Amino acid sequence: PRSTLSSSSAASDVYKRQDLEVSTRMEIPKRADHDERKSTAKPDIIIEKEKYDLNESLPEDKAAILWAFLASYLPSDEKSIQKFYVQHAEYSLAQTRQDLLKKKLPAYQALAFSVRDRLIERWKDTEMYFRQAEVKRVYYLSLEYLLGRSLQNAMSNLGLTNQFTRGLRNLGVQLEDLYEQETDAGLGNGGLGRLAACFLDSLATMNFPAWGYGLRYKYGMFHQVIKDGYQIEMPDFWLSVGNAWEIERFDIQYHVCFGGTSEESTDPTTGTLQHTWKHNEEVVAVAYDVPVPGYNTYNALNMRLWSSRPSNEFDLVSFNQGDYIKAVEQKQRSETITSVLYPNDNTTGGKELRVKQQYFFVSATLQDIMRRFKQTKKPISEIPNLIAIQLNDTHPALAIPELIRILIDNEKMSWPTAWDIITRTFNYTNHTVLPEALEKWSIDLFEKLLPRHLKIIYEINYNFLELVKKRWPDDMEKLAKMSLIQEGTPKMIRMAHLAIVGCQFINGVAELHSELVKTDVFPEFYALWPHKFKNVTNGVTPRRWLHQSNPGLSDLIVRTIRTDAWLTDLYLLKELRDYADHSTLQKKWMNVKRKNKVRLQQWIEAKLGISVSADALFDVQVKRFHEYKRQLLNILGVCWRYRQLKGMSDDERADAVPRVVIFGGKAAPGYQMAKRIIKFITNVAQVINSDAEIGDLLKVVFLPNYCVSLAEIIVPASDISQHISTAGMEASGTSNMKFAINGGLILGTLDGANIEIRQEIGEDNMFIFGAKSEEVNGYRKQISDKTFVPDPRWTELLTLIEQGMFGNFPDMSSIVTSVKGGNDYYLLSVDFGSYLAAHARIDQAFKNKSKWTKMSILSTAGMGKFSSDRSIRDYAAQIWRVKPCKRPGPVPISTEKLSDAGFVPPGFSGSPVGSPFSSSSDVALERLTPDERTTIRHLSPYSFPTTNFKKPNTKQ
Repeated sequence: PRSTLSSSSAASDVYKRQDLEVSTRMEIPKRADHDERKSTAKPDIIIEKEKYDLNESLPEDKAAILWAFLASYLPSDEKSIQKFYVQHAEYSLAQTRQDLLKKKLPAYQALAFSVRDRLIERWKDTEMYFRQAEVKRVYYLSLEYLLGRSLQNAMSNLGLTNQFTRGLRNLGVQLEDLYEQETDAGLGNGGLGRLAACFLDSLATMNFPAWGYGLRYKYGMFHQVIKDGYQIEMPDFWLSVGNAWEIERFDIQYHVCFGGTSEESTDPTTGTLQHTWKHNEEVVAVAYDVPVPGYNTYNALNMRLWSSRPSNEFDLVSFNQGDYIKAVEQKQRSETITSVLYPNDNTTGGKELRVKQQYFFVSATLQDIMRRFKQTKKPISEIPNLIAIQLNDTHPALAIPELIRILIDNEKMSWPTAWDIITRTFNYTNHTVLPEALEKWSIDLFEKLLPRHLKIIYEINYNFLELVKKRWPDDMEKLAKMSLIQEGTPKMIRMAHLAIVGCQFINGVAELHSELVKTDVFPEFYALWPHKFKNVTNGVTPRRWLHQSNPGLSDLIVRTIRTDAWLTDLYLLKELRDYADHSTLQKKWMNVKRKNKVRLQQWIEAKLGISVSADALFDVQVKRFHEYKRQLLNILGVCWRYRQLKGMSDDERADAVPRVVIFGGKAAPGYQMAKRIIKFITNVAQVINSDAEIGDLLKVVFLPNYCVSLAEIIVPASDISQHISTAGMEASGTSNMKFAINGGLILGTLDGANIEIRQEIGEDNMFIFGAKSEEVNGYRKQISDKTFVPDPRWTELLTLIEQGMFGNFPDMSSIVTSVKGGNDYYLLSVDFGSYLAAHARIDQAFKNKSKWTKMSILSTAGMGKFSSDRSIRDYAAQIWRVKPCKRPGPVPISTEKLSDAGFVPPGFSGSPVGSPFSSSSDVALERLTPDERTTIRHLSPYSFPTTNFKKPNTKQ
């Protein structure tokens, strides 16, 4: 009683605070879509009050409504955000305010849990909505997802950044200080994984019914350290403090088998051939779910990752016998499968681990997909109508024989019926034209690990070659080229051929690449099945790569074109063209650019101790190290620039454009030439950066451990970015898109997506050089025949390098040898002259600040095509044939009316899960049956559907 509390001054203060809270009760702000709904409140409707008997259980319908009400959506007002942040700090992490002020990691974790709560509610209800609507789903299978950090992206997509910023600031917590506490997820390596991450973001934002599947690696590929100029690979234990964004699903586990034998028998009843796989090894796949929020939508998708566990956790018999190593041997062997992304496959053991990793992935995934499909109660023949599976490269290609095994061995289907389902369900994205990058695995390895699948692959190959014989009788050369089995010692299985034969559609990732796939990589398959081959040009999500990573430019664009709708319709950026000549915009544009350059400048000085000028031209090449990407051409161009500067007079140097040349990227542990190129770059950097005579006119910086979070600092700061692969060798590239959308001008060859970017933004706003793809083979022949005469500057530079101008180290001579004497496969000598000419054009353009800024604005303005949203729409229309399925979102339900109707006790003032200050709660309709929706329709002032959710309109 209040009279009792009033005797204590402390209690009186408590009541004063409570009175203040009641008097300042906040209204739940209306959602935008509330305004579009028609009120169903009628004055003549009377809800009869029912007595709430605490001694009796509620009927099932009322219990379901009560549960939905108690699980109502978390409010996002400042008080509620503060409340749940403190609750997670105190109860999830056992941290006090004083603890959090001293330690930023638990402060980040409390924030991450608070944001994740709001993701989970959308994530669960989206899955229920898709299930109730019975829509066709896309399953995206990728061994890589280069996610980066999740906190900032999640808050931005949920539209809660400002609310969390204000709420935490009043608790003494600065949001910006917590971003750096998050570790990049170690689930990907390069462009393949980053593309998959962008696609999941777009699938969620565009409201497509989809899931992503991958592996939960304990360690990332590796953490790159540069020591004495050499790349050193260190473990990337990104899970050392856990992952706040994942949900452990120990209720979802599947057994995955390896080894043994495949035996055949005849069913005595039906006379049909039966197959039995008697395996000798078994592991368990455990699911970990990561919600993926869409931008400005209630849809949130799922990325399910598999972690390997032993089927027998501990061998107690061996332990009791004193054999302690054997006691844990199976556990260690099982967990190794998902220990590391891309284990080195230069050894037999490494190859075996790679195959086990790939099969483990597809086996667990298909078991999960089949379980979900069977919940629909549809016949197996309906799989292609409800499921589209996209193979991101050949890593998941084993899914084809695995699904055949499931359909034939488990579901007892005939081969023709099973094969018909397969060829209407799977689709394959090719990401390379490099022959060595097309996966092949030995027959011996499959006999050891997957004997049943080897028989299935033989059967696929036999049937396929019979088809080839009919098309090209007596053409043994075509049979050998197209066979799934490559003859030789050892015999190899061509995984790309398996994917092409088993998939409905095959797509390249840029127009040039898709043409090369048809004409150079798989011409025989294209001749057989021209209808199968498609193009879907890659894209990047503008939410992360412009709005999040470059907020200054994002805000400037919004103010200039007076809308933020470009975040989901990137073509709206074209309106910037109308303002490209305006001096006011140009000044603001370059102010944003300079702030971004200063941020990178400060990072370089703080992390590497190298001082660079933010007024210099920032020249950037950051990507995976490979000879075809030609980081070597870049550093050789730097060497020549240094040689020119050394030969200039003081007056000539005063007119020179200062440059900071920035490299970043990892070389695969077994790729020795790529690692030597990194060492050469660091050698050159040491020579140039220590030359006081040159000073700020030229600096070279290698940024170690390049990753997504570092890219978000680098990309907005670039003036020039280099995409200089040998023409015809880069499938697409997406880093070029990230730089160009941020106004960074491209120096590039006519390769990959550079060609389409040129079409969109205009060649005048790029710096193009080098041989064209149709000229490459001719030049290679000249080099091989030693009839090609290189630019004199090329010969002079190689001589200077051999004389030790940039130091020396073991194997340095092999770098020079790789580009002379008929060995220049990647045409560095051919393109060197035009490459230097392009740099001269860049210097001239950079001196004219107005012209340069206009080019930068027009670069951004022309990038509408290169949104991953457009890519996903292309996949959906051309390949998957699925439609968007947007959730309507929750509806507010009156607490008072719920109490009057007997669903909650009298005086119940709000959901204990939701806000204690609200008189209504946002309830997800997916939680209720049609009858339950009818029951509560008068408890909400807004109309909503009471029947089952319908499939999306296919005519939209």
